Amino acid sequence: MFSGIIADVGLIKTAQDRDGGLRLTVATQVLGMDDVAIGDSIAVNGVCLTVIEKVGNDFTVEVSRETLNCTAGLDKQDHHVNLEKALRLSDRLGGHLVSGHVDGVGEVASFTNLGESWRLVVRAPQALAKYIAFKGSITINGVSLTVNRVTGSEFDVNLIPHTLQATTLNELKAGTRVNLEIDLIARYVERMQQAEVA
Repeated sequence: MFSGIIADVGLIKTAQDRDGGLRLTVATQVLGMDDVAIGDSIAVNGVCLTVIEKVGNDFTVEVSRETLNCTAGLDKQDHHVNLEKALRLSDRLGGHLVSGHVDGVGEVASFTNLGESWRLVVRAPQALAKYIAFKGSITINGVSLTVNRVTGSEFDVNLIPHTLQATTLNELKAGTRVNLEIDLIARYVERMQQAEVA
């Protein structure tokens, strides 16, 4: 589990083909790899990946073709990515509960400077739209955010300068594809409603 509070912006140093999937080596800046063991999980742009190797402040993960087909932003060398280590039970939960399992890929409709903040409008896949609620939580490229408006399959979030400085969201523009994870609670509510009907 993760919180959606980004700890570092890393750089994909290498993206090597691995029978259709990829082996990524990611360089960190301030993440701190001393307490990361082989087999631990790190969220990379909101995708939970398993560390298979680490050297200094770099770590290596393998990404399957299935994961690449369901996500965005993991297949580009020299691409910046949001990083978060998995939560410990004793950690403070600053964002919301995030599984690191991307539900779909959205597209940035607009990204507007409002002066004191930025308004980001994202078009979600139609199948996810019903899970996105006003003042609910959403994860965009691993970042925990609050939904300010929902219109059909589009939703708005407000980004303060700190969020833009501490994440890769400052690189977004209209047309950029982003990883979306809906609020975990919404998934369970739907499942409970289905179970009551069955």
